[in-house]
Amino acid sequence: MHNPLRLDIQRRLTARSERVKSADLHPTEPWMVLSLYTGTVVVWNHETQAIIKSFELCDLPVRVAKFVARKHWIITGADDMQIRVFNYNTLDRVFMFEAHCDYIRCVAVHPTQPFVLTSSDDMLIKLWDWDRKWTCCQVFEGHAHYVMQVVFNPKDNNQFASASLDRTIKVWQLGSKSPNFTLEGHEKGVNCIDYYNGGDKPYLISGADDHLVKIWDYQNKTCVQTLESHVQNVTCVCFHPELPVILTGSEDGTVRVWHSNTYRLENTLNYGLERVWCICGQSGSNNIALGYDEGSIIIKLGREEPAMSMDSSGKIMWARHSEVQQANLKTLGETEIQDGEKLPLGAKDMGSCEIYPQTIQHSPNGRFVVVCGDGEYIIYTAMALRNKSFGSAQEFVWAHDSSQYATREGNSVVKIFKNFKEKKTFNPDFGADGIFGGFLLGVRSTSGLAFYDWESSSLIRRVEILPKHMFWSDSGELVCIATEESFFVLRYLTERVSAAQESKETLTEDGIEDAFEVLGEVQQVVKTGLWVGDCFIYTSSVNRLNYYVGGEIITIAHLDRTMYLLGYIPKDDRLYLGDKELNIISYSLLLSVLEYETAVMRKDFTTADRVLPTIPVEQRTRVAHFLEKQGFRQQALAVSTDLEHKFELALQLGELGMAHELALEAESEHKWKQLAEVASTKGQFSLAQECLHQAQDYGGLLLLATASGRADMVGKLAEGAEKDGKTNVAFLTYFMQGRLVFLEQFVLFLLLLTFGMLLLLYFVLAELTNVWSCLLKLIDCQRLLSWQEHTYPAKSQGKGVSNRLSPRLLNG
Repeated sequence: MHNPLRLDIQRRLTARSERVKSADLHPTEPWMVLSLYTGTVVVWNHETQAIIKSFELCDLPVRVAKFVARKHWIITGADDMQIRVFNYNTLDRVFMFEAHCDYIRCVAVHPTQPFVLTSSDDMLIKLWDWDRKWTCCQVFEGHAHYVMQVVFNPKDNNQFASASLDRTIKVWQLGSKSPNFTLEGHEKGVNCIDYYNGGDKPYLISGADDHLVKIWDYQNKTCVQTLESHVQNVTCVCFHPELPVILTGSEDGTVRVWHSNTYRLENTLNYGLERVWCICGQSGSNNIALGYDEGSIIIKLGREEPAMSMDSSGKIMWARHSEVQQANLKTLGETEIQDGEKLPLGAKDMGSCEIYPQTIQHSPNGRFVVVCGDGEYIIYTAMALRNKSFGSAQEFVWAHDSSQYATREGNSVVKIFKNFKEKKTFNPDFGADGIFGGFLLGVRSTSGLAFYDWESSSLIRRVEILPKHMFWSDSGELVCIATEESFFVLRYLTERVSAAQESKETLTEDGIEDAFEVLGEVQQVVKTGLWVGDCFIYTSSVNRLNYYVGGEIITIAHLDRTMYLLGYIPKDDRLYLGDKELNIISYSLLLSVLEYETAVMRKDFTTADRVLPTIPVEQRTRVAHFLEKQGFRQQALAVSTDLEHKFELALQLGELGMAHELALEAESEHKWKQLAEVASTKGQFSLAQECLHQAQDYGGLLLLATASGRADMVGKLAEGAEKDGKTNVAFLTYFMQGRLVFLEQFVLFLLLLTFGMLLLLYFVLAELTNVWSCLLKLIDCQRLLSWQEHTYPAKSQGKGVSNRLSPRLLNG
């Protein structure tokens, strides 16, 4: 019986456009570049679903556009025979040259060297070196018709293959003029080829106008399989870079998905956009770009999460294709671990799996590991990967005690196993779209979530939540239910459930009403999570590593990419995470802090006090803030090491003696004023007086003295204010006391000040009068000089007559 892959296929983007001749995905940015038959090049952001760049290249079809990420380039080839190179950030043209004397069909970029291969309808393949100003290094001749595609061998970058309408595939070596060999077998022109980039098979795939897809062993130079299903020319073929899948596209409008091990047809995709022209997969990504007559589509194939699991001792198991590998954190020894840095772990091969693993899960005790995929599960011993049990299942989950597990077959049948023997098969009332392991067996249906008892398979509770993930604490007391938009934290009330099962009084069709107590809902999306005590640690959809405890969210780290939680090793005080490239990273998280916060949540202050000495001093203020938010201010005051925080807590708790000591230590005017205010409200006027003196707040002291009606305090204030030059306060205090000596002095001071001002005003006015007189005289002199020049013009010009005014006249 054939078990299908059951790959989840989701459409991520639909971009309507003119005919798409090529599509390429950027290796790191969420970008897709399309070249159109109309001569336009378009760059889409497939996350935001928006065009970020679009430019008219020429009036003729652009048959190929490729990213060169290491140079920030897009390279294009068109029917005007030109290769154009653009910087995709600035859209500046870097280079342009005529590469062939006929249409350019394909461009292939060397993975490491500065080389580009081009193929054309002129039947030639050319190699270009961009470091040598795009010199043509080599021309490969041998095909007798258009060369439709060239592709580099991912396992040997000096080798490449070409497909031609002369019905052949040729394999070439860089530096050699003639092909290594030719593969023949198609009855019509070959349009497309691709190399298998998995571990073991030396395979090539080709598609042709004979409607056939052929798989070739290029070492034995034989055809190992022919795939027959398309009813029109096959235009594009692709070995998926991650999954055991072949994708083929045709002018019949379909993309067909084949199993690359069994060659069975798994799926046929028809999005109604007419003929298919190109398929592009991306290493390390689940995205596939498809180009059609009427636009392009991006689909997501399979799970994003890597098939990876860690047991409680630090053994990590993962799958690369069908190969299972193991790494052990103990091998790190005394290596210093930096938060967020990749761990230098060596991988040990455990052997090959009979199915393609889509998930790997250790049993809770770590003795077994289950691999799921291809509609089957296999349970292995974790030590040696020996087959313990197997069966058919779309999903597999462990119970909390490792002796039981459940499987889901189809959307209606759930089976429970104990000690590897089938114990119970049942059909949940509303169907089974998904199952969840842990303290209770969770079954999701279209109407919500149902919890069942593992032993009796009786319904415990049905709730109207559609979960994506579920995480139980080790005690079985707490459960996190994560949905598409938020997560709920519930407490499972075992005693009430037992009582209800015995009395049978509170049983309803939805189970036991009091089975759960909702502790909180958080509007964050959980990707992966785990419990340590009563602290729920999780990665969020915005790539944050957080933990939730007592209604509070504490951020441990901001992650630079999507990471998946593997586990927590208490003796290391470290959390471990992995990414889909199977890199492992770690973050410090003190068990003592988590234990303390768990004890606080349980109001077990005996345990909390025992744990506190193990918490480093630099972490205690953070713990104190947590205590304060939980309403335990007295404990927070005892724990905090931050002066500001302690002072605020002391004021809130009315611990004025401690607040006084902290204010003396801080020597802050603001703190003295704060303390004075609180002391006044509590009637501690002596303390308030001292605080206001320390703050030199004479206004406040005056208010306090008058409000309390203390004459001695008013007198002391007057002297202090006069001494510090606070005259206004001194005047008021003397006035209130009726001490007229000071008043007389003050009035005398005012009189002297007034006399001084009047004297100054007199001198200023006298000086202004003098200046005005001088100005008038100058004006008179000017008039006299004008009259003399007018009356005696000859004399004034004669030799013996001076035309200057005499000094006497000038001096008035």
